[in-house]
Amino acid sequence: MTGSLTPPGAEFKIDERHPPIRPRRVAFDWSSTPLHWIPGDPVATHMINSFHIVLPEGEKWFIQAVKDARPYLRDEKLLEEIRGFIGQEMVHARSHQGVLDQILEANGIDTAKITDQMAAGNAQRPADMEKLKAKSPRKWRRRLRFELAAVSSIEHYTAVLGQWIMDNHRLDEAGVDPTMLDLLRWHGAEEVEHRSVVFDTYKAMGGRYPMRVAAWVVSLFFLYWALIGGSLYLLRQDPTIRGKVTLPRAYFAYRRSVRKGHIPGIFKLLLGEAPVYLRPSHHPSQVCSTPHALEYLMNSPAAKAGGYTPY
Repeated sequence: MTGSLTPPGAEFKIDERHPPIRPRRVAFDWSSTPLHWIPGDPVATHMINSFHIVLPEGEKWFIQAVKDARPYLRDEKLLEEIRGFIGQEMVHARSHQGVLDQILEANGIDTAKITDQMAAGNAQRPADMEKLKAKSPRKWRRRLRFELAAVSSIEHYTAVLGQWIMDNHRLDEAGVDPTMLDLLRWHGAEEVEHRSVVFDTYKAMGGRYPMRVAAWVVSLFFLYWALIGGSLYLLRQDPTIRGKVTLPRAYFAYRRSVRKGHIPGIFKLLLGEAPVYLRPSHHPSQVCSTPHALEYLMNSPAAKAGGYTPY
């Protein structure tokens, strides 16, 4: 599928299946961003902040997985896309780490209990994979395929969320901090751009449908843990919240945030996308819009400040 986009003075034809993938060297200044960057809505703020917690190390795992697969791929187009994917994910990891360091930790919220465990897992993974490869190349390949399938599932949801946050003007109406909104929309746009890369890598490594389904189930539990567990973890450390943070209290506040359009309904989102992603003929290029993502990137304050020009 090909989409068209016509910025001033030029015309672009975008191949939805194989769009150009380029990292943008963005930077964000968090000095004026408040802890509750969605005004008056700490639950919605921290639900999205839970992504900030897992993304720096999560992105590094994604990179490790595609790097492990790269020597076994022969498709030059896919190899080029992987290079762009790695570049984008490296910038994503660095940008979200800035939120942890300069907003959450600066306000007394310690995220190390989660991030240190993830960092230790990433540090240990190369040695574990080498050991497994030496012992049983077949098991190594099976594990790598499963990891790629899990990452592909997560990438589907990050692309869908990216499209949602680009389209959701109720966040602007709510007065969301503009720097944070730019980070989320810039990241979401790049997720839409590279949404096919890991899926195509999985297929090129011999991945089949049953493993894709099994990995989706595992990924679904991880996403629920990240969103629900991460939100409660942050809310209970938030120094501005009075009274005990319980699951029922957080749930009712979450429902109000969904009605206001500050966050999507996570149960509807995660399960509602199952018929799309689990369709046997599914390909990521069939969902979301690369021209729409590029349109945002051409207007993103951070991307423009970083010297970004269109393809």
